[in-house]
Amino acid sequence: MDFAASCKGVEKVYRRPTGATHALRGVDAEFLSGRLTAVVGPSGSGKSSLLRILSGLDRPTRGAVDVGEVRLSSLGRRERRRFRRERLAHVFQRASDNLISYLTVTEHFKMSAHLRGLTDDGAEEMLDALGLTHRRDNLPHQLSGGEQQRVAFGQAAIGAPDLIVADEPSAELDHVSAGALLAVMVRISHQGTAVIVATHDPIVADAADSVIRIDQGELVL
Repeated sequence: MDFAASCKGVEKVYRRPTGATHALRGVDAEFLSGRLTAVVGPSGSGKSSLLRILSGLDRPTRGAVDVGEVRLSSLGRRERRRFRRERLAHVFQRASDNLISYLTVTEHFKMSAHLRGLTDDGAEEMLDALGLTHRRDNLPHQLSGGEQQRVAFGQAAIGAPDLIVADEPSAELDHVSAGALLAVMVRISHQGTAVIVATHDPIVADAADSVIRIDQGELVL
């Protein structure tokens, strides 16, 4: 089995004037390449904290996070930024937060390819795979919420990164748009990338290859 990412003994403590909040408590988990993993649990359970740590946006207070052969949790800020650009992607819940207002759909894909150092941007293939060829020259504000999230996942998937994490990507979408997005997530994972999605949607959880449950910062067996 090929593990795209793993975490061992991961804890996350947020220090505030009112005291310490333990978002994660000794989380151990492994994520296989080519699999869609759903992370489920109540609001405030630690799902978002886990995803931000897995994608390198945050560092754990304690514990280790590996992506491929790299100890992500040990990298400095600049090294993490470079590694995220080349090997990781984080898709935010609000579709528009993933996109740049003045870039077209095609330009988003080309930009992602350029940042990952690719000579073949794969934009045309991605447009076709996502059913967005007719939107190739549109700006984000000209797209529906579902189309924006498909673009976000498309630009995340350019270059086949090791890992894509997404925080409640279907939460603001209608049933039809959420179904189209789920099909994209499944397709991307089957192409070899590990896709990890925090979700409250039982349809997403049912479609996942594996489900991790988290509550009060701990994995629930």
